[in-house]
Amino acid sequence: MKDQNLDLFDPRTAVMDPEYSPSSTRDPDFGFAFNDVNFSDRLLQIEIMADSFDPQSDSDSFHSQSLADWARNRKRRREDIRKEMDTCLSFAALDITACPEEQVISCNQIDTEDVENENQDESVVAMIEEPHSGDEATNADDSSWNFDSPRVVKVETLHISSPILAAKSPFFYKLFSNGMRESEQRQVTLRINASEEAALMELLNFMYSNKLTTNTAPALLDVLMAADKFEVASCMRHCSRQLRNLPMTPESALLYLELPSSILMAEAVKPLTDAAEQFLAARYKDITKFQEEVMKLPLAGVEAILFSDDLQIASEDAVYDFVLKWTRTHYPQIEERREILGSRLGRCIRFPFMSCRKLRKVLACNDFDHEFASKLVLEALFYKAEAPHRQRTQAAEDSSSTSHRFVERAYKYRPVKVVDFGLPRQQCVVYLDLKREECANLFPSGRVYSQAFHLGGQGFFLSAHCNMDQQSSFHCFGLFLGMQEKGSVTFAVDYEFAARTKPGEEYVSKYKGNYTFTGGKAVGYRNLFAIPWTSFIAEDSPYFTNGMLHLRAELTIKS
Repeated sequence: MKDQNLDLFDPRTAVMDPEYSPSSTRDPDFGFAFNDVNFSDRLLQIEIMADSFDPQSDSDSFHSQSLADWARNRKRRREDIRKEMDTCLSFAALDITACPEEQVISCNQIDTEDVENENQDESVVAMIEEPHSGDEATNADDSSWNFDSPRVVKVETLHISSPILAAKSPFFYKLFSNGMRESEQRQVTLRINASEEAALMELLNFMYSNKLTTNTAPALLDVLMAADKFEVASCMRHCSRQLRNLPMTPESALLYLELPSSILMAEAVKPLTDAAEQFLAARYKDITKFQEEVMKLPLAGVEAILFSDDLQIASEDAVYDFVLKWTRTHYPQIEERREILGSRLGRCIRFPFMSCRKLRKVLACNDFDHEFASKLVLEALFYKAEAPHRQRTQAAEDSSSTSHRFVERAYKYRPVKVVDFGLPRQQCVVYLDLKREECANLFPSGRVYSQAFHLGGQGFFLSAHCNMDQQSSFHCFGLFLGMQEKGSVTFAVDYEFAARTKPGEEYVSKYKGNYTFTGGKAVGYRNLFAIPWTSFIAEDSPYFTNGMLHLRAELTIKS
């Protein structure tokens, strides 16, 4: 015997029937029975309330309004609902008596993220049962508190089949099977705003026929909102699929990501929000090029861009700087800024790939909660101290999570590990790892730079090149050391380049020298391994271990 407590609408608890076949998953088309008295057992009376803004223009524009119009109208509706909530909460408690004739359900949409700190019972938000005698249902002006209540401008009556609606919607299932007298009443009244009429009619038609007559983004969004309100998951999936098939724009992508939280959490809408995030991440991949535009985006859009592994940016230090700049612009209050960084944008920064110099600044930054910042910096330092094979394991495990904090992006400036010594002389050892694909992409004349590192208060960097040898007879791999600061500063340094080499896989010195730097100058060796490029990049090259080239540079300030 099947468990009587199974939720018919929860796919996680669905029981596979032994007679199940893929063809049985297609929902039957009951379109012929829509609003037909011969196939109906109840009457659905829809009371349409006047919107605070012009309801007629909003209804007429259901099939033609733009996404910008849709967003503006929805913002107005949210503001109106918030005002209505404030008004309703000021009323004294009403004496509600049972009514045998009919049941009235007020279905004014309330976005949970827009009405905060209202500890309303869930049933009050979704379904408000109101008492009426027989003539009160259609006479809204008789209400004892109608001085602020919206006016009923129209009443639509439909013949409905309770089994069809209940099969598609937990909302109607509970309405028709709650075991109370109301569930046995033949007439049920829904109360909606005028702006929701067209979407509700589309939804009801879909529940019979599995088809929609509309195909514009604003209209599909209205139906999606109605499907969420009345818990019709199949229609939510259909709307999500239709919206994904429409051309995506930055405006539409942001609109999808800023839908009410109840919709965003729905499994049926996840493919749509995933597509929106991927669109924004791809469009603004080169964040430096679009920095001014990205600075104006809302939080959801910025998150989608910064979570991407394909973000093209100089370094993770630059991601951190951008996040601080954006949050300081959009959240001037320090308490709000800390909340957003701690709960949202802080998760977009991959601290393990930031420079140690910048990590020290994180600890001193007042924008972050100190405990939160300390935890992130400590985690980053532990990661940097791990052996390369352990780092690869962490990255592989992390790639399946949502944060990707241990997954390295394709930075313009490659991350380095730096070990500093103060005695007996100021010295630093710098480790730079390059993937075989990165090296191959350097041919025939490319170069890649490391992140900056510091010695004696001066900034340095490494650069790997594919260049011609001294006699310009063949291409080869070169490594150079440069000093960042320009001007009259001079700095004398002893340096040595080494590479991990097979079969022993120990670091073997390849070149050493000394140089007195002036700002903006670089020194190095054009053919570090003294072999042609083809031999360096070959599959049997002794310089790649598990597809990785490991380079080391030792710098010492000359005494």
